[in-house]
Amino acid sequence: MNREILRLALPNIVSNITVPLMGIVSTAIAGHWGADSAATIGALAIGVSIFNFIYWNCSFVRMGTSGLTAQAYGAGDLRECSRMLYRAMSVAVVMGVLMVALQVPIGELALWAMHGGEMTREYFYTRIWAVPAGILLFGFNGWFTGMQNALFPMITAVTVNIIHLTCSLAFAFGLDLGIVGIAYASVVAQWSGVALATVLLLVRYRSVLTSFDRREVLDMQPLKAFLRINRDIILRTFCIVAVYTFFTGASARMEDPALLAVNTLLLELFTLFSYMNDGFAYAAEALTGRFIGARDGEALRRCLRRCLLWGMLISGVFVVFYLAGWRELLGLFVDRDAPNAAQLVDMAGRYVVWVIVIPLASAMPFIMDGIMVGATETRVMRNSMFLATAAYFGIFYACSPLIGNNALWMAFTLYMALRGIFQYLMTHRLRTIREKALPR
Repeated sequence: MNREILRLALPNIVSNITVPLMGIVSTAIAGHWGADSAATIGALAIGVSIFNFIYWNCSFVRMGTSGLTAQAYGAGDLRECSRMLYRAMSVAVVMGVLMVALQVPIGELALWAMHGGEMTREYFYTRIWAVPAGILLFGFNGWFTGMQNALFPMITAVTVNIIHLTCSLAFAFGLDLGIVGIAYASVVAQWSGVALATVLLLVRYRSVLTSFDRREVLDMQPLKAFLRINRDIILRTFCIVAVYTFFTGASARMEDPALLAVNTLLLELFTLFSYMNDGFAYAAEALTGRFIGARDGEALRRCLRRCLLWGMLISGVFVVFYLAGWRELLGLFVDRDAPNAAQLVDMAGRYVVWVIVIPLASAMPFIMDGIMVGATETRVMRNSMFLATAAYFGIFYACSPLIGNNALWMAFTLYMALRGIFQYLMTHRLRTIREKALPR
């Protein structure tokens, strides 16, 4: 079972680790471009938060596709696997077109809500053209994961991020476009990823894919299940986005303007951990769905236990990693010759304890999310997220007048821990999940 988990987790870790690395590179470029590092990093942080809001609210395309595809694969129903791909791609196209068509009202509302300036506005209206490609990649990656294929998402992610890195440096510094150059790089990289994923799909799965049958794809019974799952994931994801967006917005409204840059830098460290642990969450997602579809209760039981243990192990590794090298990591993001570089790192030291503690609080929720997706227990995901989000805002507003920025980090840490605890309790210590693999 450990070999099977690692077979799926390791490529997903490589895929996931490229995402925060892309954010790290973008933040580093912003920190080294222009005279005012804090202002440039802050403008990029607001722009990235807006797109996180968009992408995370569209991530249901990946999660809704993955669990159902994995269950169909486990049951040996390759025809239903094909239909899931067509459903995912259809939804992705519709969502992408809507995002581009509504870019002005979405952009202006987001810029107003996040206090974005002109630099952020230029970044947004450039990068919006990458969104349809990003949503299509959600569909591809969800389907590949459900088919127990972690290699293709890894190849696509690595290629996308190599292109993004190369183009970001060329556009930001070579053409002196700054963070707008980073936005152009996203457009080029995302659409290149779509082209590559399409080629990989046709090379590997041409013999598996059935012809598109509109009546089968739009059959109400499986489509209703797909839409119900997506509805729950959308609501759950909206809560996640609200938490992260509020985090950036609250940072921007702090009395000290430098706290926005400081919190952004520290959040990058947490993001590095989260994408690493998500590799095992994706493995839990694929295997949970597969074993439920195959009605293999013993394999499912071992899968659940081992995935949770791997999540705890990774969390412990990152605690040690952050304790030993947080200052050096933060130094990568800021130009040391900038006049405010030392101030940013010193200020970050006041709050870095939260980044060290968060991996322990987050050990369970990431893996539990993967289990819930694979088991299509999206109602549990939704309801647990509602409760954790309510606790997040309650803790912040109760403690903010007393401890300021520490209240924001404390609320975020407890929010992460409560997500996993609530899911564990709502499934009766995972008994509900194990029962789904019992023979009918």
